[in-house]
Amino acid sequence: MKNRSHDIETCFGDIKQNMLFRRVHLRGLQKVEAECIIVAMAHNLRKMNCASAREAA
Repeated sequence: MKNRSHDIETCFGDIKQNMLFRRVHLRGLQKVEAECIIVAMAHNLRKMNCASAREAA
């Protein structure tokens, strides 16, 4: 349980600090959900890119 909470905090911290995403820019629940999904997808793509770069090296 402790490790799971650590991973979640790391994810949000990475999005806030490294991707400079501090607040949503849209209004409305559907638009905010869409924006959060896009940010999460960008975060996952960035992680996949870093992992593949490490494997290639």
